[in-house]
Amino acid sequence: MHAVRRTRIDEGTIDRLLGLESSKIGFYSDVKQKIQELEAANLSLRTKQNELQAIFDAIGDGVAIFDSNGCIQHRNHVCPRLFPMETMLGSSCRWLFHPEREHHSPDDCLVEAALHGDSRNLAFTTAENGRARYFEASATPIEDSHGKHRALVFLREVTDRRLQELQLMQSEKMACMGLLAAGVAHEINNPLTSVAGYAEALIRRFHEDMELVADPRLEVFQRYLEVIIRECYRCKGIINSLLSFSRKSDGSVGMVDLNEVVREVLDLVRPKASSEKVEIDDLLAPDLPHVRGDAAGLRQVFMNLLMNALHAIEGAGHIILSSFVEGGHVHVQVKDTGCGIPQELLDQIWDPFFTTKTVGQGVGLGLAVTYNIIHRHGGEIAVETREHEGACFTVRLPA
Repeated sequence: MHAVRRTRIDEGTIDRLLGLESSKIGFYSDVKQKIQELEAANLSLRTKQNELQAIFDAIGDGVAIFDSNGCIQHRNHVCPRLFPMETMLGSSCRWLFHPEREHHSPDDCLVEAALHGDSRNLAFTTAENGRARYFEASATPIEDSHGKHRALVFLREVTDRRLQELQLMQSEKMACMGLLAAGVAHEINNPLTSVAGYAEALIRRFHEDMELVADPRLEVFQRYLEVIIRECYRCKGIINSLLSFSRKSDGSVGMVDLNEVVREVLDLVRPKASSEKVEIDDLLAPDLPHVRGDAAGLRQVFMNLLMNALHAIEGAGHIILSSFVEGGHVHVQVKDTGCGIPQELLDQIWDPFFTTKTVGQGVGLGLAVTYNIIHRHGGEIAVETREHEGACFTVRLPA
């Protein structure tokens, strides 16, 4: 028998014998491997993309990426809430940051500055339905592998913060005006007291000296002196009302005569109403029971309601102030013949910073402050209104 001789053949020899080197089988094998690698890479990229998009959308500010042409390439879900039309994909930065200028440069556009490699910050204001909205924006350049830049822009609405700052500024200004008014009022009070005092002394002379009364040359003097005294005390009443209103509340609670509070406010409001041809009638019930409360806070309530009534009237108009007792409560009503309040806005008028006035005419805190003061006193405030026919606000406080 002959022994069997075995020959060892390596893999390369097998490939040559089978013709795998020159056939397409090896090529397809390589292609299949590459495809598998690409699919794995694409899956990893999709995972990363989903993670980045989740982070993108989780940011509380509006985030947008502008391409090298200054058009929006990507945005998160906050952008459409802030600027629905201006942040549509493909929209130019011009529609958002400078709609009034067709041509712009890095000097006046933060997106253009970022596309040129500079970071910029911007604060800007828009107006919507007569209400101002305040925003802050920042743009940062993003450089790609070819040396071109895109712009990463963050948008943040700061309306509430800005209005609070404006209100604080207004409060500080009013506090300064209050101090100034108090000083001026004291200075005016002194000469008025002298004028009224000397006029009263002259009237006493008339009463004591019959020769003066009989002198025909002095026939009208006594009547003139009475007018001088009456007007001096009227001015002193207005000054005292101004001092009372400007006096800072210390939070103390006592018995308050609402009729007296309303009359003090009326003395301050009548000159403005008269200049705007608005008549104010007071139908205040006599012997109105007192209420327990903070007089300074209640002055603020009726000042806010009266000023709102004046602002609601365009041209000549009429305001009626009335007080009465009903069901163990004291009621004070402020009724005007102004423009009224649309029914769809009634639920919003008590909200802080809600206003229908034009930009710069008010920040929308008057009724919110009024509501809080009344509820702090254990009372209620209600409104009845018809658009274009006026409004009637009723304050109800425990007697």
